[in-house]
Amino acid sequence: MPSGLARLWTLDPAVTFLNHGSFGACPRPVLEAQQRLRERLERQPVQFLVRDLEALLDDARRVLAAFLGAEPEGLVFVTNATTAVNAVLRSLALAPGDQLLVTDHAYNACRNALDFVAADRRARVVVVPMEFPIGSADRVLEAVLERVSPRTRFALVDHVTSPTGLVFPIERLVRALAAEGVDTLVDGAHAPGMLPLDVTAVGAAYYAGNCHKWVCAPKGAGFLHVRRDRQPEVRPIAISHGANSPRRDRSRFLVEFDWTGTVDPTAYLCVPEAIRFMGSLLPGGWPEVMARNRALALEARAILARALGVPPPSPDSMVGSLAAVPLPDGSAEPASPLQISELQDRLLERFGIEVPIVPWPAPPKRLVRVSAQLYNSVAQYERLAAALRELL
Repeated sequence: MPSGLARLWTLDPAVTFLNHGSFGACPRPVLEAQQRLRERLERQPVQFLVRDLEALLDDARRVLAAFLGAEPEGLVFVTNATTAVNAVLRSLALAPGDQLLVTDHAYNACRNALDFVAADRRARVVVVPMEFPIGSADRVLEAVLERVSPRTRFALVDHVTSPTGLVFPIERLVRALAAEGVDTLVDGAHAPGMLPLDVTAVGAAYYAGNCHKWVCAPKGAGFLHVRRDRQPEVRPIAISHGANSPRRDRSRFLVEFDWTGTVDPTAYLCVPEAIRFMGSLLPGGWPEVMARNRALALEARAILARALGVPPPSPDSMVGSLAAVPLPDGSAEPASPLQISELQDRLLERFGIEVPIVPWPAPPKRLVRVSAQLYNSVAQYERLAAALRELL
């Protein structure tokens, strides 16, 4: 059974949904707020998009910046973290032979973007192998710094890794890399709403994130924060009207990113409502939401580890609201990142459970990765554990 809060989401009650981490799930009241905005947009598109949108974006930006501990002037909305990562990477001034660091836990889409830019500029991608299971967060720092060289110019580092759900010691990493003269782009796709976050304290040159995951905003609500000293160099993926704007009352950074062409901006504008609504669901507000989800993820991991006869693969301190547990080897066939495995399909078809089976680091190795959101309950993970025991 899901938790009592499940009624606030539109999720199929016939499915045990343990995969909030992939695409999120937006609560009913936030979807209703988006629909009202869409109706306003369609009543008078010119009024909404030309006269009203800039002020609406500024209002939403201020709320999100306060939630993230970020500077509003350095924060822009994008459709997702992958778009933000692409914008930064394609804006980098690189020379042939420059080295770009990334770990082998990186999200595949962002790794592809890094490889693309490196090949175009004749730079070199240096992959940092990161053990999993892992004994401590210190090993992350040690492994990354071991690969820094005099040619290292840039690092793409996850705050929370997608395949393994590890929380990296991001503030320590950013500081250590900066001491070596290396700028960091933090892929924070999972961090907002999962972890207490202070982007200013993290101090990275660039921080990309999503609001459709743990903040529970509508799909298409992501952001990019760029430190003030790096803003003049960063351009959006789509070059549009802002490129030759004569305006002097706003930074070129905001002017270019705030209008990249006609889109439905209502997902961005609903971020404040998602922050407000999710923070209202438990008496302790967002700190209690994050703590409740983390405690549930740790309990889920313990249930699965016992059922599968494996030790927890990382310290509790490296777990947020995602947790991965190794499975027995599966098929050795290579898998596309968006391809659903046979085991994942069987879990859905036979047991009504939606949970990702991740081929990592490469087939036949694989993990089961569970998410914990307010609509989930312990009973759901026990049901998953029983199903895995039967199928495996």
